[in-house]
Amino acid sequence: MAKIAKRTAKAREGIDFDKAYTLDEAIALLKERASAKFDETIEIAMNLGVDPRHADQMVRGVANLPNGTGRDVRVAVFARGDKADEAKAAGADIVGAEDLVESMQKGELNFDRCIATPDMMPLVGRLGKVLGPRGLMPNPKVGTVTTDVAAAVKASKGGAVEFRVEKAGIIHAGVGKVSFDTKALAENVRALSDAVNRAKPAGAKGVYVRRVSLSSTMGPGVKIDVATLDAAS
Repeated sequence: MAKIAKRTAKAREGIDFDKAYTLDEAIALLKERASAKFDETIEIAMNLGVDPRHADQMVRGVANLPNGTGRDVRVAVFARGDKADEAKAAGADIVGAEDLVESMQKGELNFDRCIATPDMMPLVGRLGKVLGPRGLMPNPKVGTVTTDVAAAVKASKGGAVEFRVEKAGIIHAGVGKVSFDTKALAENVRALSDAVNRAKPAGAKGVYVRRVSLSSTMGPGVKIDVATLDAAS
């Protein structure tokens, strides 16, 4: 049996791993046990009753976290003319067209989110093998292919989080930092949960949200009572 490190063992103390805690209880447990020298990210894992191998069971979308993510999101925008100016005014970090394609093909990917106007997609399509595997390809379903680039940039900077179900039927996403207060983290978690529920595909059968857990970057996972994710709870 593998030996558990002292730091890990201490973080696990007092947690009943068979129990499903309320959202507020789980957040409190993680905040109490966060001991890293940096501001750890609080991450959610949602196990869904879907099989993403089937097109009608794919789950993806975007959630706007009311209290932001706690991290500086670098945004790249493919646009020309007035739309490029709008993107820059809204705070985009990188704006361009052919020049941006060229730099990305060279491996310059110093951004976290990519936005494009619809007319730029034939150009952006050349980067499918570069952006696709990294989950950075602009997509109208998550609001990153749009004519309203200013709103998209502001949303990305303000706390918009993309989510996409993985092969095992699990969604992972960061929902804030340990330094956030419990109320702010709870609001962010519920915003993401609500977005995932609204993205429920037509092909989903039976229980949609099966299990949910929260963890910090260096901490253990804590099970959540799914019923407490409801905003009214």
